Amino acid sequence: MARFSIFPRNHRFYDMFIAMAREVEVGASLLEAMLATDPPVWDKANEVKEVEHKCDVLTHQTIQQLNSTFVTPIDREDIHAIARSLDDVMDAIDAAAAVVRLYRIDHVRFGVRELAHIVSLSTNELRQAFEALEGRSGVTPLTVEINRLENEADRAYHEALSRLFEEERDPVLIIKWKDVLEFLEAATDRCEDVANVLEGVVVKHS
Repeated sequence: MARFSIFPRNHRFYDMFIAMAREVEVGASLLEAMLATDPPVWDKANEVKEVEHKCDVLTHQTIQQLNSTFVTPIDREDIHAIARSLDDVMDAIDAAAAVVRLYRIDHVRFGVRELAHIVSLSTNELRQAFEALEGRSGVTPLTVEINRLENEADRAYHEALSRLFEEERDPVLIIKWKDVLEFLEAATDRCEDVANVLEGVVVKHS
C-alpha cells in the first residue's frame, strides 16, 4: 500500500485526534460493561458522562486550535469534520448509557449486548485508524472494517427491533427499548461517518 504524509508526527491536531479516539474507545468499553449484567450497572452512566465531557473539551480545543492556525496539515473542513464526528460518536454512546439509567432498565433484551459489543469494536478500529496515521499506512483496511461493522450493526438492530415488537406487549417498554436500540445503532453510524472522513483524507494525501 502506498505511503502518504498527512500529519507531522508531533503536530497538535494529530495528538488531539488520537486523544479523542482513545476517550471514545473508553466510553464504548464502559457502555459495554454497563450492559454486561442483569440489571445493568446504572452508575456506569456517570463514568460515561465524564468521558463525554472530556471529549467535549478536546473538541473545543481542536476547534480553537483550528481557528488560530493559518496553515493546516490537511484541509480545514476535514479537521473540523473529524473533530465533530468523533464527538458525535461519544454523544451517541453517552445517550445510550443515559437512557438505560433514566428508564431504570432492569434487564437486557436480545440484541442489546451484541450492538454494544459492535460499538466497542468499531471504536477500537477507529483508535487504530488514527494511530495508523503516524506510520502513514494501514488506515484503509481499518476504515473498511468499520464500514463492515456498521452493516453488522444494522442487521443486529433490525433483528432486535423485530423481536421487540413481536415479544413485548407493554407499549411503554417498547418505547424505552426502541430508544436504547436506536442510540446504540446510531453510535455505529457515527463511527462510519468518522471512517468516511478518514478515507477522504487518505485519498487526498496519497
